[in-house]
Amino acid sequence: MPTTSTPTHCPYCALQCGMALSPLPTGGVEVVERPDFPVNRGALCGKGRTAPAVLSSRVRLTSPLVRSGDSLVPATWEEALDRIAGELGRVRSEHGADALGVFGGGGLTNEKAYTLGKFARVVLGTSQIDYNGRFCMSSAAAAGIKAFGLDRGLPFPLEDIPRTGCVILVGSNLAETMPPALRFFNELRENGGTLIVIDPRRTKTAEQADLHLAPRPGTDLALALGLLHLIVAEGRVDEEYVRERTTGWEDARAAAMAHWPEYVERITGVSVPQLRETVRMFCEPEAAMVLTARGPEQQSKGTDTVGAWINLCLATGRAGRPLSGYGCLTGQGNGQGGREHGQKADQLPGYRKLDDPAARRHVAEVWGVDPDSLPGPGRSAYELLDALGSDVRSLLLMGSNPVVSAPHAAHIEERIKSLEFLAVCDVVLSETAALADVVLPVTQWAEETGTTTSLEGRVLLRRQAITAPEGVRSDLEVLHGLAARLGVEKGFPIDPEEVFEELRRASAGGVADYSGITYARLMEESGAGVFWPCPAEPEGEARAGGSAGAGGGAVADGDEKGGDRRLGAAADSDSGAGDRAGADDRAAAEADAPTVGGEQGAEGGKGREGGRLGHRRAAAGTPRLFLDRFATEDGRARFVPVSHRPNAEEPDDDYPVLLTTGRVVAQYQSGAQTRRVDELNAAAPGPFVELHPRLAARLGASEGDPLAVVSRRGRAVAPARITTGIRPDTVFMPFHWPGEGRANTLTNPALDPTSRMPEFKTCAVRVEIAG
Repeated sequence: MPTTSTPTHCPYCALQCGMALSPLPTGGVEVVERPDFPVNRGALCGKGRTAPAVLSSRVRLTSPLVRSGDSLVPATWEEALDRIAGELGRVRSEHGADALGVFGGGGLTNEKAYTLGKFARVVLGTSQIDYNGRFCMSSAAAAGIKAFGLDRGLPFPLEDIPRTGCVILVGSNLAETMPPALRFFNELRENGGTLIVIDPRRTKTAEQADLHLAPRPGTDLALALGLLHLIVAEGRVDEEYVRERTTGWEDARAAAMAHWPEYVERITGVSVPQLRETVRMFCEPEAAMVLTARGPEQQSKGTDTVGAWINLCLATGRAGRPLSGYGCLTGQGNGQGGREHGQKADQLPGYRKLDDPAARRHVAEVWGVDPDSLPGPGRSAYELLDALGSDVRSLLLMGSNPVVSAPHAAHIEERIKSLEFLAVCDVVLSETAALADVVLPVTQWAEETGTTTSLEGRVLLRRQAITAPEGVRSDLEVLHGLAARLGVEKGFPIDPEEVFEELRRASAGGVADYSGITYARLMEESGAGVFWPCPAEPEGEARAGGSAGAGGGAVADGDEKGGDRRLGAAADSDSGAGDRAGADDRAAAEADAPTVGGEQGAEGGKGREGGRLGHRRAAAGTPRLFLDRFATEDGRARFVPVSHRPNAEEPDDDYPVLLTTGRVVAQYQSGAQTRRVDELNAAAPGPFVELHPRLAARLGASEGDPLAVVSRRGRAVAPARITTGIRPDTVFMPFHWPGEGRANTLTNPALDPTSRMPEFKTCAVRVEIAG
């Protein structure tokens, strides 16, 4: 074991906080702060600080398990891999390739996600692959592509937030979901900026806000349209920006004008004075941002909802200008990278589209296969899970626990049980793994090297700090072994750096172009990472030098560190919007003060936000997108006209209350790992039902009483937690637990027509005292 600490990153959320692991004399490792990492500056939440607890052999899997009757029993790796390969081959022979399903996860490294997608399409020949990230930020991704031509969660680094004038934070409780990020918003207020939080609950995040709006769940779309109506009515539209940098304004304007303030107040419950105050706070500063999270996104109209908030930014000239714009707070640890390199149903590496002939040719050449051999797009995540046991007869699952995390979870549990064969790769025996025919124990974050991409689009290198226990292998070794058994001897290396080198070539020229990123470079950049797009330098051209206006990482001393130099150029035949991203880091190149406005610098942004923005060394790659042009064919952002529509399921006499769901600070996602950490369980031991005192009084419920929450899909029971911090017509449940308190037993699988996102955030329920 090394005697010095190893720099790495937290295994949990998309902040990917920097940390170091230091060996303990008694064995194992402890977390050490990394104050040099710019995102968290050493700060960690309880989950990050206790992450090594899950490395213990006391709580994790250390041997393959195979089903024998009703039990899972230990087996050798050869027995387990042989059984998986045999069953996959049998199902394919009997039912065809599309009877094989593959389900990935937003926590897999870029190397694993890339290899999993390649394995599904090259080895299995199946179109039936998707991943749990579909349940996180797919609506924001779809809306961003429609408007900007490109999806990167944040088109600017987090460090820009304290220097803007106002942030509207829609549907995010980041004080609990990503606590180290809260400092950026505290610094915003310390600098004189304002924070507006939109959430039906008065969360810990909302308590920090200058203004808290508490709309009825599922009405964020109407709220955004009402604000845009007022912006038009009050003459606050940036007409020059709209004319020069956008298209589609007239149709979007007409849609918004149908949502007058009093009408929006009736829909949302947000008063007209609050609507007007929101508009004033957002429009008066020279720069402002809108950030969304799962609240507006996890709806059957999530893409339109996010699109409405993007329209708000475009109408006021807030997108593609320094210290301004729209961003999505991606959730899972590699939620950004996980949706870029091929484990989505419709995607090839580099954020290429699977149905694009040029993209197929490019990737097939890298893979050494015939483009015509690649299957077409498959089912989205929920639709794939719903097809288990019927069209899809077997499933290979990596890094996900849908028995707890999927909507309509009792139904999905039954679909999983109906499979002919299920194989799961995981670090613990999750609720889903417990149903498997074969379970493979795989390495964790501290036991392997690999890259992740944070919510900023910052590609980072996690480094191996310890050796995995005997009996544990990496996911790459699993896929290598299965590929060989299924007749593909080459093309599935087990070395993550070798995989990343191939990923670089596969992503080259694509939207998410990683071709200019190497492991060596990630280590050279003081561990701060490299922002994509980052294409490879033309042969013979040094990385230093070049024009700051060319697109990336411009710094005061003239050292351009490999941003996208092709910005503003037409895309070649097999490249995506990354070649047209218009990204550039002039803002960081000139930043000298936390203010905006004033005299425009030599390379400052256009319009009233184009002031000098402070003098600091820029990060590598392309930290800031869209300052010159958007990633569309004509370089203009697109307004998308949208209109309010009801939730897929509205309250009625039988189900008169709205349920919304979310997270608590001490648990993470389905809880498969965090529920195995004593300290975290002590802080958050189980589920609860949060309700308003008025609703509690109508029910005759007291604090701690067991409440049954019933939807059209099932029943969950948990103790009452009574608070004035939630709307009287709404109850809240966290979704981290299985069993009778499983919140996702209740949730609605109604899908967004574009993103195929289920409506996790709102459904109709009734609440009663549990008998």
